[in-house]
Amino acid sequence: MKPLHLVDASIYIFRAYFSLPDSLVDADGKPANAVRGYADFISQLSREARSEYFAFAFDESLTTSFRNDIYPDYKANREQPPEDLAAQLAACRYLTDILGFKTYASNRFEADDLIGTLARKMRTNGFKMLYITADKDLAQLVRPGDRWWNFARNEKRDRKKVKQHMGVWPEQVVDLLALMGDAVDNIPGVPGIGPKTAILLLEKFRHLEGVYKQLHKIPATGLRGAKRVQELLEQHHDQALISQQLARINEHAPIRCTEASLKKKRAKRNHLLAFCDHHNFGDRLRSRLLAL
Repeated sequence: MKPLHLVDASIYIFRAYFSLPDSLVDADGKPANAVRGYADFISQLSREARSEYFAFAFDESLTTSFRNDIYPDYKANREQPPEDLAAQLAACRYLTDILGFKTYASNRFEADDLIGTLARKMRTNGFKMLYITADKDLAQLVRPGDRWWNFARNEKRDRKKVKQHMGVWPEQVVDLLALMGDAVDNIPGVPGIGPKTAILLLEKFRHLEGVYKQLHKIPATGLRGAKRVQELLEQHHDQALISQQLARINEHAPIRCTEASLKKKRAKRNHLLAFCDHHNFGDRLRSRLLAL
């Protein structure tokens, strides 16, 4: 099967922004630390991946996702990106485009949804997926032959390793988050249900629907505080279902892709040289980008 690298780009842009000094500036004296770090990331990834097929997905908004229609407080705990980072996000996408990689973004669907949709569409075309991310949510997409790849830590997980690290199989990740919640995305889950309890429930009942169909069996499971767990699940049934909706990646975003469109194109050399000049890239980084 051909490898398709699906890149959760925004994570690596944010990582660069917060790890590199803002003394790195462009020709106008504006911060370019995120752009510099992201350019380094993309050059390393391209060399190590040794693949022809890539797609880079970008998050456009923290407040306009379809999930905010379901639950207005979704991601409400996150601050908007600083103004200097917002400008660099656009520059990073432009760099990705002129390097010849296919990019996607939407103000209604998050990067995870775009990646999930691409994976669904291309799987039937003989591709296996490598999800380049540090986001645990994307582990729910890992099918046989796929890998979840935290590039910064060089950590790859197949289905078995997802189970080892998260305690559940990829297809159970959504229900794990529905039960225990996710503070990062402000997904409420069921108050009082932590990861250990959620994992044990899914071991016994397989999925959220199974948990609720067999609530009456929970006191007999030997689970610590089983009666209280049953009560919490009963009290917060609707919230658990909403959390499940929020955690599930939508694999039907309105985007188009073909094998040809995902194949890396030749870089636009003149645009790339101008970009490198404007962002004060050194000779080493410039040479690596030109060689992609």
